[in-house]
Amino acid sequence: MRSSKSRSRAKNNRNRPSGGNVVNRVFDSSGPEGKVRGTPQQIIDKYNQLARDAQLSNDRVAAENFQQHAEHYLRLLSEAQKEMEARREEQERQNRERQAERDRERAERQEREAARQSDPAETPQPDVMDFGSEATAPESGLVETPESQGNAPAEGSEAPERKEKPARKPRARKPKPAPKPETTGDNGDTPEAAE
Repeated sequence: MRSSKSRSRAKNNRNRPSGGNVVNRVFDSSGPEGKVRGTPQQIIDKYNQLARDAQLSNDRVAAENFQQHAEHYLRLLSEAQKEMEARREEQERQNRERQAERDRERAERQEREAARQSDPAETPQPDVMDFGSEATAPESGLVETPESQGNAPAEGSEAPERKEKPARKPRARKPKPAPKPETTGDNGDTPEAAE
């Protein structure tokens, strides 16, 4: 018989809720006066009211019983609130750590940016290429023009005159041929003639 009680207690312990959902969870409490249903706070209030009523009717045993039931739910509620508070504090601590890490990273980025802007050696320089000699000039893929081949006049001298091409005359368009009349009859008559 003892083994069945211990199994029953172990089973009840597994079903006991833990953590934050206890505060808003609805319980069915089987008290001496029947079932009481509600959240832990509602059940506590109900049992305290029943205990006051029992004291007013001079029933000290019933009053003590109701107070013990209320105390049970009070312990459940306080444990759940402690767990919720601990969880909230842990989340706040993690949030503070994350924010501090983001602040450190932001400060480091700003320091690197300030150092890069203040040090001229660190600023990006444009690529400069010397095309002084044609032997060192890289293949650019551009078409060579007379100016790039060294036929360009020296500075100070005048460039050779270019001949202007005469403007083109617009083409004369040929008139479109007139449409041929359609032939539908066997003898090649036009539709008007066939009628």
